Amino acid sequence: MTSRIERDSLGEVQVPASALYGAQTQRAVENFPISGLKLPMGFIRALVLIKRTAAEVNRDLGLLDEIIAEAVVWAADEILAGKYCDQFPVDVFQTGSGTSSNMNANEVLATLAERRCGKKISPNDHVNLGQSSNDVIPTAIHLSAACAVQAHLKPALDHLAQTIERRAGELNRIVKTGRTHLMDAMPITLGQELSGWAFQIRQGLDRIEAVLPRLYRLAQGGTAVGTGVNTHPEFPRRFAARLSVVTGLPFEPSRNFFAALSSQDTAVELSGQLKALACSLMKIANDLRWMNSGPLAGLSEIELPALQPGSSIMPAKVNPVIPEAVCQVCAQVLGNDLTIAVAGQSGNFQLNVMLPVIAYNLLQSLELLANAARLLADKAIAGFQIHQERLQSAVAKNPILATALNPIVGYLKAAEIAKRAYREGRPILEVAAEEVDLPRAELEKLLDPMRLTEGGIAHP
Repeated sequence: MTSRIERDSLGEVQVPASALYGAQTQRAVENFPISGLKLPMGFIRALVLIKRTAAEVNRDLGLLDEIIAEAVVWAADEILAGKYCDQFPVDVFQTGSGTSSNMNANEVLATLAERRCGKKISPNDHVNLGQSSNDVIPTAIHLSAACAVQAHLKPALDHLAQTIERRAGELNRIVKTGRTHLMDAMPITLGQELSGWAFQIRQGLDRIEAVLPRLYRLAQGGTAVGTGVNTHPEFPRRFAARLSVVTGLPFEPSRNFFAALSSQDTAVELSGQLKALACSLMKIANDLRWMNSGPLAGLSEIELPALQPGSSIMPAKVNPVIPEAVCQVCAQVLGNDLTIAVAGQSGNFQLNVMLPVIAYNLLQSLELLANAARLLADKAIAGFQIHQERLQSAVAKNPILATALNPIVGYLKAAEIAKRAYREGRPILEVAAEEVDLPRAELEKLLDPMRLTEGGIAHP
């Protein structure tokens, strides 16, 4: 590979001749050959958008030459259009401030802008004007996460909730055996069961929505330690306003730059809500797995869409692959949350020094949950079929129906009826008719499974 010589404050560095980045990026590549994991492009786009916005604001403030500013804006637009993605090679596990990634963006933009306008452009003095890695990287975390929530996660969760709600409406007259402790319990309808899933997802959306006002508050303008040294007093407000116009999101400067630089409490909060959402998705996915189990020795209440052969040795076996994949996503998100929590408490004095790993894990969780929610909706919930005869048979023989007789005959007599029905494998109605001196019509009314499902949904 041919190379060229680049220089920074530490001296000369050999950089690949074709690279758009310079000395500081190359030092990071050499210093951190740790994982091969790169910061996601959502984060890189946020970083580039910050540089683009800063160039425009500094130009308007009379701090940056107009030709240079326009060249930086053009270079940023090239990257935002999807070009030069291979020019961001820095490992996630790098300097804790993310300085390496900040300088990577500065160097790539400076090179492209310089080629565009023919003027000498400095990564530090021009592209990074009025900024510090210490406010840029926290801002990029908030910006990239907010964009991911709005563009991907919220629509995916709404789609999942709507899909569940539609199926709940279709299945609201299908009675099944309820279960507590994985044991038979009083009957419910499938629609009621699914309504619980939908409400979990809606609550998850509400929790995430509640975090957004804090996510919209940006560290940009605090520079090195929160005092705003080397930036214009108007910069934070103008930066947030311009970024709001570009993204359509209501960004504003942080109300306290010292907190914004030294802590990542909002990222930890958002991750916590993603953890809660992962728990909801795992519950729903596992319910689907249980309901689909069988076809002979399991519950076999439903049949999930057959998406692929389930075994390399057992012919005709089909597995619940989408719920299984979703459960694995949820496990990953739970692990990511622990990493973010540990990293979030690493704000030593004026700077958190685990920013890159927070960015990586938070954005991965957002992406995984959005993708998993759509898969669960489209490839599992939307198309599962009902084994109605099996459901009806199980409900009819469910000895727990004797619970409805408690107010009439008492708990102990009802238990006696239930045990006999179970022991003899007979419907509870037949046994109750032999054990209780009540008209058959009244027993049929008391033990009607559909009547026993009434209620349970709170209405506004």
